[in-house]
Amino acid sequence: MSRRRAWAELLRLPALFTVPGDALSGAVAAGARPGPRTLLAIGSSLCLYEAGMALNDWADRAEDAVERPHRPLPSGRIRPSSALTAACALTAAGLGLAAGAGRPALAVATPLAATVWAYDLGLKHTPAGPVAMAAARGLDHLLGAAATTGRPRAALSSAALLGTHTLAVTAVSRRETQGGTALPPLAALGATAVLARVVAAGRRREEAAARGGPWGGHSHRDSLSGGPTPAQALRTALAVTYAVTAGRPYTHAALNPSPPLTQRAVGGGIRATIPLQAALAARAGAGLTALAIAALAPLGRRYAKKVSIT
Repeated sequence: MSRRRAWAELLRLPALFTVPGDALSGAVAAGARPGPRTLLAIGSSLCLYEAGMALNDWADRAEDAVERPHRPLPSGRIRPSSALTAACALTAAGLGLAAGAGRPALAVATPLAATVWAYDLGLKHTPAGPVAMAAARGLDHLLGAAATTGRPRAALSSAALLGTHTLAVTAVSRRETQGGTALPPLAALGATAVLARVVAAGRRREEAAARGGPWGGHSHRDSLSGGPTPAQALRTALAVTYAVTAGRPYTHAALNPSPPLTQRAVGGGIRATIPLQAALAARAGAGLTALAIAALAPLGRRYAKKVSIT
């Protein structure tokens, strides 16, 4: 039991619930319904994400021995060689699953894997670190589009929004063990407000898709009555949920940039990824997919109470 818990901590299992929404929202952003190839993309994303988690702790084992001695590697519960082996095996599995989804998916998964390894082994502690992490999340979003439709370019705008959120979270995380400055959480708070507004506003093309999508004929009737359509209401609710989930801990960290509150801000930013993914799916007119993504949030919260992600 203790060994399983150590691996759950190493792989940060609660954060794993933020991954499927990348591919699902990417698929619908490209104008398609999720299908079998989307499932392969999700499997690939999960493997590559967990490869990054294992590699992260392997690369940071000396630093963690000082700042996070409770982590699985410095505490001796998992050997460094085992973590590195797991990272290699998970990377190979992720690329294999992407290959099964087709060449376009593999063409996106390959730079995604390269970005993950480059971040953990060299870019993390450089100014390019947050940008690399944002690129990885954006590529993961495009992986869903590439696997499902073969046209990842159709999801570029939503990938940019998701990447911007990840950039903000990563910038805050660089100070989570030291704290001491309010600038990263303040910047992240501003980015969250802008993203929430952009996602809630939607686009005309997506509104048209919603009227012909899973909401049936209700959109036209509700728009004639002057009220928000079900698609608009869902998108707004998810955007507000995203803003509150990320914005509250960012505000606390900005007012008191201590290590504990900064770490809570990072956790809040990670959890906020799910409602943002759901809002992006709703923005694309895929209400049912948005609800499916949103349902992952309570599962993540449940496991976060048992396993630390920091």
